[in-house]
Amino acid sequence: MAVHAGRKMAEFTLYIGNKCFSSWSLRPWLAMRHLEIPFEEGFVRLRTPETFANLAKVSPTGQVPVLNHNGKIVWETLAILEYLADLFPEKKLWPADIDARALARSAASEMHSGFREVRYGWPMNLRRPKGHKPLDAEGEAQRARIEALWRECREKYGRGGPFLFGHFTAADAMYAPVVTRFDTYGGTLGPDTR
Repeated sequence: MAVHAGRKMAEFTLYIGNKCFSSWSLRPWLAMRHLEIPFEEGFVRLRTPETFANLAKVSPTGQVPVLNHNGKIVWETLAILEYLADLFPEKKLWPADIDARALARSAASEMHSGFREVRYGWPMNLRRPKGHKPLDAEGEAQRARIEALWRECREKYGRGGPFLFGHFTAADAMYAPVVTRFDTYGGTLGPDTR
């Protein structure tokens, strides 16, 4: 396990796997970077003989991501995003409007629990050469659902900026790795969801 050296110890340490392959790690990392929340990055090399032992040192589940906030441990992507939203309400990690917030939370939860065929059919790999890879019928239906959801968010609440709800939210962090999959595997998007 390697932690970036040469910096003063941060209040937050985010333990993650490789951002090129670990979409769950990438999500809170993107949120913290985008919102300019200072943190130390704890890198845990995955898929090695030492992985389990290294994860056991920092993660109660043996998985990443894990946020250590001055000794307080928060694990699971959505829990980390919710925790950050509570700590930094001024960062507006969720929309202020209750209806927009309900849709953002629903969309983020749907990403967390769903779209299995898209996630497995188009595994996250930022190093993969770009090229078209079709999804099976179920994966294609899920891809269409993702696009419809993005369209709904943008049409209802996205007029104030380039993100799903205008400004950057937890929903954007949850879907950013999916955007990379569309790019990597040549998934088609309409002009309104690009």
